Amino acid sequence: MSITRAAGSGRDHLPALLAVLDAVDRAPGAAALRARSYELLGVTAGTRLLDVGCGGGLAVAEAGALGALAAGVDRDEEMIAEARRRHPGHAFAVADATALPYEDGAWDAYRADKVLHELPDPAAALAEARRVLAPGGQAVLSGQDWDTCVLDAGDGVLTRRIVHARADLVTGPRVARRFRGLLLDHGFEDVAVEVSTAVLTDASRLPLATGLAESAVRTGAITSEQAAAWTADQTARAAGGRFFLAIPVFTASGTRA
Repeated sequence: MSITRAAGSGRDHLPALLAVLDAVDRAPGAAALRARSYELLGVTAGTRLLDVGCGGGLAVAEAGALGALAAGVDRDEEMIAEARRRHPGHAFAVADATALPYEDGAWDAYRADKVLHELPDPAAALAEARRVLAPGGQAVLSGQDWDTCVLDAGDGVLTRRIVHARADLVTGPRVARRFRGLLLDHGFEDVAVEVSTAVLTDASRLPLATGLAESAVRTGAITSEQAAAWTADQTARAAGGRFFLAIPVFTASGTRA
């Protein structure tokens, strides 16, 4: 499941955040989704690729292994320090997605994975994407729509309330359904959207579900008693091999005119 980065800064938050990011990178289908993004970007030897919101730098390293001249940016200074430690020899910089420190047309490929839902103004990020891309350059945006999280549960009404309450904690919970429109609004052509759904049935994924209920309690959307009953239902399903959580991830691509 995608995540929202914790507020604050400093190394006290970094180990926990990296653990979550690493788990997401190892999730079923994650490697295939990253590979698909490189394919959509047309990565080949010499492609100038910018990974925005690069986290620990895995995509930069993978694209570099394909021959790309790849670089990553992230607004978190400590994350960039970790990316440099993990992947020495690759280029990383501290920067915001809405104010990139590059000249117009500096890049052939722009990648933003699990990033735009964190931004109060994703349109500003798309304006920057268009600016730093050379004509004919490719952009790929990917992420989940936080309202579109599917769980098998006994109480469907309560489940919807829980999912929506967790979504409302995200800055832009529904931005993924806007990817196509954002690309079109900023002059991208040949815009296409794909969806890949992660289906999680292993009992080890139960904390993803129970975490939703805990968040819903904190927001006041449900009571502690409702959360306990819902969590008990999910726990029983996991114990009986009936746990089901599906998370669709949307990937949109376009060509800079």
